[in-house]
Amino acid sequence: TGGVETMEHNLYQRKTCRYCDTPLGSAFLDLGLQPLANNLPRKDDAGKPEFRCPLSLVKCPACALVQLTHSVPANLMFDEYLYVSSTTRTFRTHFAEYAEDVKSRIGSKKNALAVDIGSNDGLLVSCYEKCGLKGVGVEPAKNLSADANQRGIVTLNRYFDLETVREITARFGKAQVVSANNVFAHIDDIQSVIRNVRELIADDGFFVIEFAYLVTMLEKMYFDMVYHEHVCYIGETALHRFAERFGMELFDIKAVDTHGGSLRVFMQKKGGPRTREKVVGDYLAAESEKGCLGDGIYHDFSKRVLAFRSKLNDMLSDIKRSGKTVCGYGAPAKATTIINFCGLTPATIDYIVDDNPLKQGRLVPGSGIPIVPSSHLHASPAHYVLIFAWNFAPEIIKKIEFLKEKGVRFIIPLPEPLIV
Repeated sequence: TGGVETMEHNLYQRKTCRYCDTPLGSAFLDLGLQPLANNLPRKDDAGKPEFRCPLSLVKCPACALVQLTHSVPANLMFDEYLYVSSTTRTFRTHFAEYAEDVKSRIGSKKNALAVDIGSNDGLLVSCYEKCGLKGVGVEPAKNLSADANQRGIVTLNRYFDLETVREITARFGKAQVVSANNVFAHIDDIQSVIRNVRELIADDGFFVIEFAYLVTMLEKMYFDMVYHEHVCYIGETALHRFAERFGMELFDIKAVDTHGGSLRVFMQKKGGPRTREKVVGDYLAAESEKGCLGDGIYHDFSKRVLAFRSKLNDMLSDIKRSGKTVCGYGAPAKATTIINFCGLTPATIDYIVDDNPLKQGRLVPGSGIPIVPSSHLHASPAHYVLIFAWNFAPEIIKKIEFLKEKGVRFIIPLPEPLIV
């Protein structure tokens, strides 16, 4: 890296823990200098320099929060956003069930206010409305909030700050529930968020967050969940300590299967009306038993990640040597992590198909690999399809079953590269 770039990286380095302000030590996993996972260059930008920042993980010695060593300014990642939650049936079903779960905990209150932070295209807000709640979304991406508002889903195009809280309270009153799904782990200044949530919820209200679970990531080797948007990799121990610090308490936890294994955690103001479920204590005990408070488990994870890179690269080299071709399926953010960590290029992967029209005609960041519509699989099928969107592998394999008759094989990368 040139001098300027190095200086720039130092600007973004975190010196203290995002949850408890303790000074941070050295990283246990280094995935190298990586581009922004969801900033997909257009074809005409091929070859132009892309913003890159170190991507490494460090564990807080005090509260055990696993987090990125560097923070990228939010506006570089979220002002224009290409991930849309309504794309898959899996998520449409998931959020319908989620809204029902929330509604059942609110009970019979009429027109209770449900605010969703980072509401994306308004999928969950619309599910709240269907359940009889008053739904309001808060979404910083201009393209997504404009789209949601056009479809009649009330969405404020802004970051969730104190001003936003004041605007919501003035217009709609206090919230019975505030939700943040796969967003809570994305926010660098998370302390102000929990303060603002406390301000927004009614005294008998609650806060619900969903995030990919740290322990699942460690056990199943899902290192591709690591990218610059995900600043924190949350275990319940760190979250429990964080909530307590800001006058909140966890009262229930539900395991859900999105993103390969997530937790839905419910918290309320300290001394709130809901009793703490046994499951909260069970998770705390399990994390301690598994060694999540020590360091060994993290160094072991790092070794396995390095071994994965060798295995995948060897597998792809063997395939290419035998004169066969490989394409990819799905260009989620996690594909960017694997591709850049393993140094994959268009010489290894011919193209990647993705069903999201916003991504088609663009390139995977840092690699120059083109993203194309799935019609490419009919027109020029490769001999192997590497499924980057592995969390939807069953849904994808079913969809492209017709390729099996042509002798096409599928590769599922994690937890171990596997040809099926």
